Amino acid sequence: MIKIVFCLRRKPGMSFDDFDRTWRDDHAPLVKQHAGALGIRRYVQTTHAPHDFGAGAAKARGAPEPFDGVAELWFDDWDAVAAGFSTSEGRAAGKALMDDEGRFIDFANSPIFFSTEREIVG
Repeated sequence: MIKIVFCLRRKPGMSFDDFDRTWRDDHAPLVKQHAGALGIRRYVQTTHAPHDFGAGAAKARGAPEPFDGVAELWFDDWDAVAAGFSTSEGRAAGKALMDDEGRFIDFANSPIFFSTEREIVG
């Protein structure tokens, strides 16, 4: 499996609650709508959960501010990734998703990378 990991920071001036609501209620259904065209097998949103445990762990490590969320998208293989983004339907779907993301994601401060998983415990 190939996975895209997108570490999200919200747009400056946007509250976390507005970010989370937009991501969950508006963007997630759009991803679901376009999943077939893009070859997405699985999509998971992981949101930042403010808690004393997280703050303590970050402080002990000298870590930067946490991300507001992490999006994970799974694909069968590299061919599926390429196929999803090479058709006119897939390109239109990708553009629709990116246009929507531009409403609530600070792209310049939100790293994205393609990866393969190594399951160690599971």
